Amino acid sequence: MKIRKDKPGRNDPCPCGSGRKYKHCCYGSPERAVEDLKTRYARKYNIRLKAAKDIEGIRRAGRLTVETLDMVEARLRIGMTTDEINALVHEFTIRNGAVPAPLNYRGFPKSVCVSLNEEICHGIPDGRVIAEGDIVNVDVTPILDGYYADANKTFFMGSPGPDARKIVDVARECLRLGMDMVKPGNTTGDIGWAIQRYAETNQCSVVREFVGHGVGFDFHEAPQILHYGRKGDGVPLVPGMVFTIEPMINLGKRHLRILENQWTAVTVDGSLSAQFEQTILVTEGGYESLTPYDL
Repeated sequence: MKIRKDKPGRNDPCPCGSGRKYKHCCYGSPERAVEDLKTRYARKYNIRLKAAKDIEGIRRAGRLTVETLDMVEARLRIGMTTDEINALVHEFTIRNGAVPAPLNYRGFPKSVCVSLNEEICHGIPDGRVIAEGDIVNVDVTPILDGYYADANKTFFMGSPGPDARKIVDVARECLRLGMDMVKPGNTTGDIGWAIQRYAETNQCSVVREFVGHGVGFDFHEAPQILHYGRKGDGVPLVPGMVFTIEPMINLGKRHLRILENQWTAVTVDGSLSAQFEQTILVTEGGYESLTPYDL
C-alpha cells in the first residue's frame, strides 16, 4: 500500500476542480471545495465521489478481497479444476459475511473469474484442469455491507517458462506504473499512457476492449480507466475518486475474440495474457490502494 499525504499548496490547482489556484478559490473554505467538487463531478462526469464513511466501507471490502486472493494462492495446485477455485472463493466469501458480485451479474454463472494462459479475462470456472506451467488469473469482487472492492492476480503453476515469466512481470509492472500516475492534477489518460508506454516498450500489447472502472457503490461505475492513451487526456483526478486499474497485457497482438459462452475473451493469436488489478482511492496528495498487495 502506498499513501501520500501532502496537502495542496496555495499555488496548486484548487481541489474543487475550478482550474483556479487554491489561494484564489477555496483556500479558506475547504467544506465548499468538497461540496462543489462532488456536485461538479456528478453532473459533468457522472462520477460519485466517496465520503470518509464510504471509503472505510470499501476498504473493509478490499481487505476481504485480498484475503480471498491470499487464500486461493495458498491452495492453488496442479491438477485442480477451475471450478474448484470457484467453490473456494464462493464459500470463503459467504463465510465472511459477503456476497460474490460476479454470481449472476448479467448472467455470469459463477462467483469468480478464472482465466488461464491465452484467456484474457472473464474465464468461466468449469472442469478445466490446471497444468504444470500454466498461468492462472483469479479476479475477485466481494460485496460487503453494500460496498464493492475488486482485485486480481496472475499466478504461476509450477515452473514458468520464459514467455510466462515475461508476460506476468510486464503486466505486474504495468499496474505499478499506472498506480504511480494517480494524484490530483493528473488525468485518467496519464494512467493509460504510462501503462501503454511500458508494455509496448517491452514488445507486448495492451487490450483495449476492456478497461478499469469506478467501483464502490456498484460493481461498475464511472469513470472508465483506459490502459492506453495520451498524457493529459480524460478526466482530471480529484480526491474521493475510487476506481480500478487492471491492465490486460498480451505477449503477442492485442486483438481478441469472445468464446461461444459469450463471456471469455481470448487472444486471437493464441499468445499468453496476464493481468493484475487493484482498487485505488485518489487522496489529497496521491493515492491509497484499498486492495493492497505487494507488486
